Amino acid sequence: MSVSMLKAPCNAAEQLQALAQCRAHVAPRRLPRRRISGVSFSAPPRTPVVAVLDRVAAADGEQSRLAVAGSGSLADRLRMGSLTEDGLSYKERFIVRCYEVGINKTATVETIANLLQEVGCNHAQSVGFSTDGFATTHTMRKLHLIWVTARMHIEIYKYPAWSDVIEIETWCQGEGRIGTRRDWILKDYATGQVIGRATSKWVMMNQDTRRLQKVSDDVRDELLIYCPRELRLAFPDENNSSLQKISKLEDPSQYSRLGLVPRRADLDMNQHVNNVTYIGWVLESMPQEIIDTHELQTITLDYRRECQHDDIVDSLTSSESTEDAKTIPELRGTNGSATATKGQQDCCQFLHLLRLSGEGLEINRGRTEWRKKTAR
Repeated sequence: MSVSMLKAPCNAAEQLQALAQCRAHVAPRRLPRRRISGVSFSAPPRTPVVAVLDRVAAADGEQSRLAVAGSGSLADRLRMGSLTEDGLSYKERFIVRCYEVGINKTATVETIANLLQEVGCNHAQSVGFSTDGFATTHTMRKLHLIWVTARMHIEIYKYPAWSDVIEIETWCQGEGRIGTRRDWILKDYATGQVIGRATSKWVMMNQDTRRLQKVSDDVRDELLIYCPRELRLAFPDENNSSLQKISKLEDPSQYSRLGLVPRRADLDMNQHVNNVTYIGWVLESMPQEIIDTHELQTITLDYRRECQHDDIVDSLTSSESTEDAKTIPELRGTNGSATATKGQQDCCQFLHLLRLSGEGLEINRGRTEWRKKTAR
């Protein structure tokens, strides 16, 4: 299948960008009152959102009817994403929903992580990989192989608010003989400002034996035709914190939350706890005074063991001293630059450990970096 055939139409992009830029600057026009059957009422104003949706519906109506008739996937046609022109990365736009916003009135880190996962899966489907959500190649499906996350690193320079439109670009590349990596860049779609970056490492596992397996040449060949020809990194700096080793947190920890139990909704299609659930568990043991005064800027997680539906998990957290963190570069600023720095007087760092309650077996270790909240 050619790359051009895999591109989804994005007719609504210009209207969405214009809407994001002019939102709250256009006052609704007051319309005359009308009377029908003795009942007086005012016609509802045509807000900018409705006007844009009307134009989008008119422009895309024929395409939607074709999709319903069977000309391609309806989801692909309505999804605001497509392969880039060279076919080596994928971009998709998302509107932040009200249920994705947390106590800071902005998207939560779990929301960001879920969107990264969504755009990664959509990228895999757009190039013809498995549509069952595993993003597996033909050879992987034949051998019962799946991808599992080994490390996730997310940096957020500015959190999007409810109804903001963000654009996420993603691409994947080989990572030695044992896995692959996927990177992301997040932008405010209205301004083009980079508001976050992320990178991850994935390893291959046999779905039946649950054992890790090296990436074969056949699988690598299937992947590499969709990867950038030159090495492209979301974090190009040699000393960026995504590469830093995470020390194991030892007991006794300063803070803890014990007895966390996976919900049924936490399980993914691989029948183990979804990657994003671990982020929530890590944050459960953060001290409340930090949650009240700071916001999460960077999170790095190393995944070391699968968690099943009947496991009980302990979340441990301790602050990371200056001596322990001396090899970590200064925290990045909030202007979207991958190399910008700010003073550390308003920032703090923590080490985290998730373990099986009782056995004490390590599930996950992590590091978080927090910046002082700014007045909104």
